[in-house]
Amino acid sequence: MKTLTEHLSQYALYHRDERNILTHYVGIPLIVIAVFALLYWPLFSLANLVITPALLLFIGGMAFYLRLDLRFALAMFAFTGLCLLLAAKLAGLPLWIWLGSSVALFVVGWVLQFVGHYYEGKKPAFVDDIIGLFVGPLFIIAELAFKLGLRKPLQHDIEQAAGKTH
Repeated sequence: MKTLTEHLSQYALYHRDERNILTHYVGIPLIVIAVFALLYWPLFSLANLVITPALLLFIGGMAFYLRLDLRFALAMFAFTGLCLLLAAKLAGLPLWIWLGSSVALFVVGWVLQFVGHYYEGKKPAFVDDIIGLFVGPLFIIAELAFKLGLRKPLQHDIEQAAGKTH
């Protein structure tokens, strides 16, 4: 299993242009909200908790992030938890509004990703490693942490492997 540094370094190889990273700050949350919203239909109830594919994806993602790093897992819990709550609100709307809005968020999010990768001149990371779909949200949280001056040793290690952003 790859470490946090290995995952983020591999993902960073596809994301060194600041314009690409900026598009990801908006596009990735839109995609996460859209995916959660599209998967927000009940499978079954357990006590008073409704189990949805979105909730199972959230739990699986959290297990992945916890295995990598506790501090980032806590940040990812806040970020993806907020996305899940927004998705639940969206899923509570009438069918056509929920479906249309979810698909629109998904499409806009991916358009932003591809615009960013146009600037980068490289394909998205998930094309070579599907786990990049889970690393992407973690990457934007890590980039925000670096901008705040946090996790400097990790940032240094990633820049050693992938180079500095430009």
